[in-house]
Amino acid sequence: MKIQIIGGSGAGKSTLAQYISEKEKIKWIDTDQYLWKDDTFTENHPIEKRLDMYQKDMESFSSYAVSGSIDSWYPQGFCSRELLVFLSLDETIRLKRLRDRERQRNRNKSWWFDENREYTNDFLEWCKTYYTAKSKSSAGTFAQHTYLMRISKSPVLKLDSSQPVEELYEEIRKEYKRLYP
Repeated sequence: MKIQIIGGSGAGKSTLAQYISEKEKIKWIDTDQYLWKDDTFTENHPIEKRLDMYQKDMESFSSYAVSGSIDSWYPQGFCSRELLVFLSLDETIRLKRLRDRERQRNRNKSWWFDENREYTNDFLEWCKTYYTAKSKSSAGTFAQHTYLMRISKSPVLKLDSSQPVEELYEEIRKEYKRLYP
């Protein structure tokens, strides 16, 4: 099983991929681990290091559930996947999840009130551009994800991630069995 899950920040990619990896007893690959040096999300790994980590994972694991994309720095990544899953989520719910997560992480980021009197920071403001960014090269945006789905050589499954993770997993499992009996 080789599954990649994409969608906006806060849509539940990591939660779902981790759940799948536990249920299927396969490797969970969180693409944030390639990009960021640690969980402060402030310093990137150089591209050479990212490629090295990616190559080691591809050599070491024949099955995986990936959360996220590496298309912006390695477009050929995960070309052997068997299913691409796109998670969508109502924007209000997605942004609430992100605000809650950011507050929980509390990484000494500068906070201010946005136009709706909601707490925000630079990351959250970037997340708000998910649907408004128009370039397919804008990493982590709907424009990029739409492009990835359009050019995908593997089948694409679109899911609403407001469902419980168990139900999402069951839909993926059914689709995977249908495709690969």
